[in-house]
Amino acid sequence: MSLIASDKLKVVIGLGQTGLACARYLAAKGERFVVVDSRENPPGMDELSTELPDVKLICGPFDAELLSGASELILSPGVAQSDPAIQTAVKAGAKLSGDIDLFCNEISAPIVAITGSNAKSTVTTLVGEMAVAAGLNVGVCGNIGTPVLEMLNEPEKDLYVIELSSFQLETTNDLRAAVATVLNISPDHLDRYDSMQGYYQAKHRIFRGAKKVVVNRDDALTMPLMPSGVDQLAYHLGKPDLKVFGLTEEKGETWLAVGLDKLIPVSELKIRGSHNMANALSALALGQSVGLPMDAMLKALKNFAGLKHRCQWVAEKAGIEYYNDSKGTNVGATVAALNGLGKTLSADQRIVLIAGGVGKGAEFSELAEPMKQFARALIYIGEDGSRLADSCENVIKESADDMQAAVAKAQAQAKEGDIVLLSPACASFDMFSGFPARGDAFIDAVEAL
Repeated sequence: MSLIASDKLKVVIGLGQTGLACARYLAAKGERFVVVDSRENPPGMDELSTELPDVKLICGPFDAELLSGASELILSPGVAQSDPAIQTAVKAGAKLSGDIDLFCNEISAPIVAITGSNAKSTVTTLVGEMAVAAGLNVGVCGNIGTPVLEMLNEPEKDLYVIELSSFQLETTNDLRAAVATVLNISPDHLDRYDSMQGYYQAKHRIFRGAKKVVVNRDDALTMPLMPSGVDQLAYHLGKPDLKVFGLTEEKGETWLAVGLDKLIPVSELKIRGSHNMANALSALALGQSVGLPMDAMLKALKNFAGLKHRCQWVAEKAGIEYYNDSKGTNVGATVAALNGLGKTLSADQRIVLIAGGVGKGAEFSELAEPMKQFARALIYIGEDGSRLADSCENVIKESADDMQAAVAKAQAQAKEGDIVLLSPACASFDMFSGFPARGDAFIDAVEAL
């Protein structure tokens, strides 16, 4: 072990997409490092041996002695800090960091930093499109798909819009965002955090050193404890106010607005539902915080059709509309989809929900109220489907073995004017390779009707 133990040794913990990006970065810098992964055949293994044959990869349980001999441990988001070997190394003086800190120390362009239990990717993409409409060279990266360190292979951008998960934020100390936001907080990843408090604290690390913040007035858990000098913009689904984006009515038409200024009628947007109005308002507040011109932002917003698998309109068949919200992998996301779409329906129109999968230890009781208010039926699937069904009363309930059967049963229960919504409130790994495959199976089944 003494062979590689030294003050200058760095250890990348966890391979995969992020670990590979960290290894490429450290190698380009000429740093001495090793990569460790608890899995015997981690993803990215072949690329590492091909691209960086001199880099040592150690697979299997983490070695506390090796980690304790390192000056810095660079954690991939999938690795929990609570691992005993990591804790031992931290006590021995090893510094913990992640790819976000490495990236932030390399760039000088402003950062729009976005986290939340739900809608992160939608708002990140929308702010990115607003920046493009404003003529900026923008980098959209982070948890949304492109690892931040890969952005360093290109000339520096005018602006970076970064989606951050709670796992990434655990090791982020030097973000110093131009503007930061927590969009919303609902119970998630309670298989990783021992309490809601731990999850909340990880999310709120996004505000460290932020120059401006955007808060969601409809969710008290998004309000940061910040020095009074930090500029704040807010949004909510209520009336607009000074430095507050909101909704206003005129002649029976609902508008997005800020202060006394009406911005755009909701009827001109392609995205639907109150949750999407909140996404639009948050994006406008974030864009305004970094000086994006309002006309460019509204043009981008008007053209924005939403993201695949996120309350995505799929088709209308026999007067029934089908929406794919496969990305609804937790209860909060499904509650938001039910409320958002439910509020666009008339009194005799209802939602038929397809839900279920791997519940990640979550409680489903929060589904009871929106289901009672807006749903006609529940078609439940997967490992925790019956547990989810137990929390919903006053609706028709049927189980289905696969997506094709679920869509057929949903179609049979729906009436003209209804919405069939796939929003599972669960992860997908019991039946699918991931939420995109689940959403694609839904789309295929709908198109085959």
